[in-house]
Amino acid sequence: MSVLAAPDWELDYYSRPIVDADGKKRWELLICSTPAASEQKPAFEWVMPCPAGSVNSIWLREALEQAIADAAAQGMGRPRRLRCWRGAMRTMVQRAAEGLGLELVPSRRCYALVTWLQQREQLVYPAEEGYLAGPLAPPPEPIRAAALPIPETARGESWAWASLPLEALAEAQQWPIDFAGLTPLPQAVADGTSVPGIRLFGGNRALAIAGWIAGLEPVRLEVDGRQLVLEAGLEDRWLLSDLSSEEAPEAAAALRAAREQGGGVQFLAVQASPSDQRFSGFWMLRDLPDR
Repeated sequence: MSVLAAPDWELDYYSRPIVDADGKKRWELLICSTPAASEQKPAFEWVMPCPAGSVNSIWLREALEQAIADAAAQGMGRPRRLRCWRGAMRTMVQRAAEGLGLELVPSRRCYALVTWLQQREQLVYPAEEGYLAGPLAPPPEPIRAAALPIPETARGESWAWASLPLEALAEAQQWPIDFAGLTPLPQAVADGTSVPGIRLFGGNRALAIAGWIAGLEPVRLEVDGRQLVLEAGLEDRWLLSDLSSEEAPEAAAALRAAREQGGGVQFLAVQASPSDQRFSGFWMLRDLPDR
């Protein structure tokens, strides 16, 4: 059997809104491969329930070993990296990953996993015995870190707002891009929907700037007061620019419209100049809820 090139895996190890017969909340491990931009869904999806009394890194490491074996049976290699998007579980996942020689990337760029989890919350869990129907107490709001200025060496010479129709982004995998972070586009969004984003122009440092951003695991753009902020990693926030009092509400409205009408899709591009036809870096971003 030929072995397919191994993608990254996205992982969520957490409790679900279901109480089992022992009166304890059900825990569950969800794993999916990160799909290429041309794929409609992950090539590999894997679920394993975890007894509440067995929630630890040893159980998780053994479950990961089983997932790797099941992936191999389907002709897939070991994952290149694991992405974990819950800060509360980072240490436990780190221990399990290290025990298997896997690299862990703390990141909210788990768009396929979040979409899958949303589907399970709507269609799967409500049909389970012991489902906790009705509104649940919301988790405490995380303390958001202050946005840090982008380091001098990573700042571009200038930047500009931009927008693209959704169907143009569907062709992004054919563009000349050095550092690419492309994802499948949400299917429920209509063609012609305007996707907001920004273009950073870095001159002869464009490639270095794109490489630095790639290491951040960029997640989404937001307007915080009069600041344009890039959220990245698990909780990092980077100040891209201060906005004028007229520009800030317009930008916030455009990003809000993308969240409500365009599945939260945004983009971030790095180029040498406005006339450059090549992208030093291009990332599709998604404004999805943190959990």
